[in-house]
Amino acid sequence: MKDIMIKLENVTYEYKSYIDEEVLTAVKNVNLEVEKGEFLAILGHNGSGKSTMAKMMNGLNMPTNGEVYVMGMNTKDEEKIWDIRAKAGMVFQNPDNQLVATIVEEDVAFGPENLGIPPTEIRQRVDEALEIVEMSQYKKHAPHLLSGGQKQRIAIAGILAMKPDCIIFDEPTAMLDPNGRLEVMNTIKKLNKEEGKTIVLITHYMDEAVEADRIIVLSEGEISIEGTPREVFRHVEKVKKLGLDVPQVTELAYELRKEGIDIRDDVLSVEELVELL
Repeated sequence: MKDIMIKLENVTYEYKSYIDEEVLTAVKNVNLEVEKGEFLAILGHNGSGKSTMAKMMNGLNMPTNGEVYVMGMNTKDEEKIWDIRAKAGMVFQNPDNQLVATIVEEDVAFGPENLGIPPTEIRQRVDEALEIVEMSQYKKHAPHLLSGGQKQRIAIAGILAMKPDCIIFDEPTAMLDPNGRLEVMNTIKKLNKEEGKTIVLITHYMDEAVEADRIIVLSEGEISIEGTPREVFRHVEKVKKLGLDVPQVTELAYELRKEGIDIRDDVLSVEELVELL
């Protein structure tokens, strides 16, 4: 039996347009299971329903139709909503919007304090979380003096301190420079591989999606492509028709194949391509 962390059953999400009150469908009849310990990447052009789906996964949005379960708990069950959000934490795009205190360690302690955790345990959780994201030396610093990547790692530590089984990342590197992106992605991979956390990553960067166990591509609120990174990115033309890129090295291999060079259609890294050539 599969151990399911998050399950969406025939999920649809509708909202009214602010302009003319027209009903718009952001997510349309989606069925999806995320296994415990899995690293799932969600891709899609702007307006495809990615962020809406992410917010349904930890009860910030409620589906118009269908059911969302987190570790067997229905997000529509109001008595379970805080348990659900403790199990499935969420990190957003802008780190500045997630930092609430003037000192790093106080910021990381904010979540556990709201869960009513005893002070002694909170101190232990804060230290553990900062160590995992490699920010222990900054515990007495002011968050606003940190770089973008460091701020995002502090935001991740704040979620970790609440001991979630799953962390949902809604484009966490979108506002970061290349160094900040690398810092955050290294942290995400560490959380998945070493800490055993279930990861759901929404991203526009194909090189980040390549790191996942599985990718789903959303288009107009529906799942258009699903599979491993190799299975998804070998469909170069289909991915591009959905308004997305493919990894640069995958595109290079694709262009070489078009020129008659006999090369695999699922190349994902420079090292692979060099070896094949």
